[in-house]
Amino acid sequence: MKIIVCVKQVLDTAAAIQIDNRRVVSPGSPRIINPYDEFAIEEAVRIKEKKPDTEITILSLGPECFKDSIKKALAMGADKAVHLMDPKFDGLDSYAIGSIFMRYIKNIPFDLILCGRQAVDVDLAQTGPILATFLGIPFVTVVTGIEFSDDFKQTKITRQVEGGAEIRELELPLLLTCQKGLNEPRLPSLKGIMAAKKKEIITLSGADLGIEENAFSMDDNRVEEVNLSLPLERKKGIILEGSDDEIGSNLVRLLRDEEKII
Repeated sequence: MKIIVCVKQVLDTAAAIQIDNRRVVSPGSPRIINPYDEFAIEEAVRIKEKKPDTEITILSLGPECFKDSIKKALAMGADKAVHLMDPKFDGLDSYAIGSIFMRYIKNIPFDLILCGRQAVDVDLAQTGPILATFLGIPFVTVVTGIEFSDDFKQTKITRQVEGGAEIRELELPLLLTCQKGLNEPRLPSLKGIMAAKKKEIITLSGADLGIEENAFSMDDNRVEEVNLSLPLERKKGIILEGSDDEIGSNLVRLLRDEEKII
């Protein structure tokens, strides 16, 4: 089986951030593999443990610094990686990124594509479904369970829905987006880290993929970012004291005069 895992690098979710020129910045803070993508990597490795002839390829699009996360994915157990890196890819939306991924994937054999449910920096959850649509294969989102038939050609997929779960049975090839609860991602072992140093990372530009110079532009993005700002600081809570009548009267006054709710 050949598995492709799409991986994005994001700012550490515990980092303190600022907004500078409509961009999120956090000088000196570490960047990490998108947490949902770690579930995808772990699931691919677990599949390989059950079916040892499986080959896992990490696919990532981003600047040079993304190689840190790619190396961690290799240390977790992936076999090789492809890094799509080109300045003209900067600032593109999910539609364009899905199209670029498709340009690479359509020319190689694959059975299963695993993505994270969504990237925690933009929370759009679009790249996986867009990629599957471009490739013309089925997809299931928010997956919390994967079972394979004995010949690894059919799957029984459990996905999260509001208030419960839904079961889907599909044949390969297909794309799945992975949700928390699917597994518990492992930490890279020392052996894995040492082995990752010898694993291949192929770097490809837009020209290598046959993409014309002006094929993609931020001006063509389907999703437009209108504004970006930090959330307002929360006010401190107010404790009302006194009799029931006094508390009720003060509560109505606060909701009417200060919060403008009534």
